[in-house]
Amino acid sequence: MLRERLAFFGALCAILVSINLVTADSNECELPPGLREEIAQYQPVVDSIFQHIVSGEYAGKTWQSLLEFTDRFGPRLTGSKQLEDAIDFAVQEMIAEGLDNVHTEEAIVSHWQRGREWAELVEPFQKNLPMLGLGKSVGTAPEGIRAEVIAVESFEEFENFTADQVEGKIVVFVPAWAGYGATVQYRSESASVAAKKGAAAVLVRSMAPFSIGTPHTGTLSYDPEVRRIPAAAITVEDAMLLLRKYRRGDKMVIHLKMDAMNLDPTISRNTIGELEGHTFKNTSVVVVSGHMDSWDVGTGAMDDAGGVFISWKAVTFLKAMGLRPRRTIRAIYWTAEETGLEGADEYEKQHSEDEKDEFNVFFESDSGTFKPTGLDFSGNSDAQCIFAEIAKLMPGFNDFTYTEGTVGSDIGNWERRGFPGVSLRNKNENYFWYHHSEGDTMELEDPDDLDRSTALWAATAYVIADLSIDIPKDVTDYKPK
Repeated sequence: MLRERLAFFGALCAILVSINLVTADSNECELPPGLREEIAQYQPVVDSIFQHIVSGEYAGKTWQSLLEFTDRFGPRLTGSKQLEDAIDFAVQEMIAEGLDNVHTEEAIVSHWQRGREWAELVEPFQKNLPMLGLGKSVGTAPEGIRAEVIAVESFEEFENFTADQVEGKIVVFVPAWAGYGATVQYRSESASVAAKKGAAAVLVRSMAPFSIGTPHTGTLSYDPEVRRIPAAAITVEDAMLLLRKYRRGDKMVIHLKMDAMNLDPTISRNTIGELEGHTFKNTSVVVVSGHMDSWDVGTGAMDDAGGVFISWKAVTFLKAMGLRPRRTIRAIYWTAEETGLEGADEYEKQHSEDEKDEFNVFFESDSGTFKPTGLDFSGNSDAQCIFAEIAKLMPGFNDFTYTEGTVGSDIGNWERRGFPGVSLRNKNENYFWYHHSEGDTMELEDPDDLDRSTALWAATAYVIADLSIDIPKDVTDYKPK
């Protein structure tokens, strides 16, 4: 199941980062009587929200809060004390800001620890190989693995090798970058593919189109029927070097040492704060969200503290402006997204009994908070028509897309069953330069971009939450995974 979900998530990331979806024209839609006029009346409110956040008293505050948060807690690996301390901090701060119903909800999550690790090319010459063990990978024996290398570009090329040729070797997979969605299968599946033929370990080219010698981590998925072997990502440059040398016929030996451990599952928490609706408190809730966890490299500013903070501050600023909509806007900061959407899965299960009444629309920002250009909307045709009319209110934005598919990772659980979804569109063409690497830091974040992202998030969520009607949805029943 995890393998299929990782493959789906990879394809989704590629869509969010690089593919334009179908656009909709609300002028061609038949909206309920009076709804177009009702939506148009929100223009002064939307303009006021943008003014307060982009150029008024809240300008720069999303960036400043994000800076202080990432500097204070650093990376927030699932299962770590740093993540749980960050969750405690968020709860305390939201209470201090006057948000409603601030609390956490527990989730059982994976607990993987990286430990010390290194890789070195020892023959035909010595060279350090910067690397990052893949999430959920097993470790090596204490002495490590010293083995000859096979390097291939694809699974199809690897099929040409016999088990006798692979037995005991370190297999290096060097796929050509074809976008994240098409390439991430090598990170997810290489360990089990190689282990079936007796490999001792695998190294995989980092999932990135560009590199300056930086490895990129991420979760793998073991086939439960196959022996688990250590797996790590190496830099694009080193992967290409090893492939070239192997194709020249050079004998190469690598020494790999990984202390990685999969510990017993542990308890983490999804974090919630609300702007309670004045009419509908626990029904037709509008969720705005990002994920609190990150990998243990960089500080997780882009992936995904930025998404957390535009959701958090959208609610905080609306509250401070005295804007209370008909329906509740609920900010959720998911836990354990990087290890397979574990926090969202648990939340979905916990809220499944009354979900059709409880939820209206799900927002999620998890593809960067660079310069915002618009929004991706998902939902049925009636929902898309209303979204298209709302989009007209947003000043300076004209990049809006509409689909009946999914536009988020954590919220994909609900979107695939018919709940409407919203995701931030932004100039994130370089997203995978930094994704899951030491480069994911505050140096990627711009105060003005965060202000405009927060304002767009807040204004859109407010209008949806305050409309006289719910956004239409065709929801299928929850089925336990």
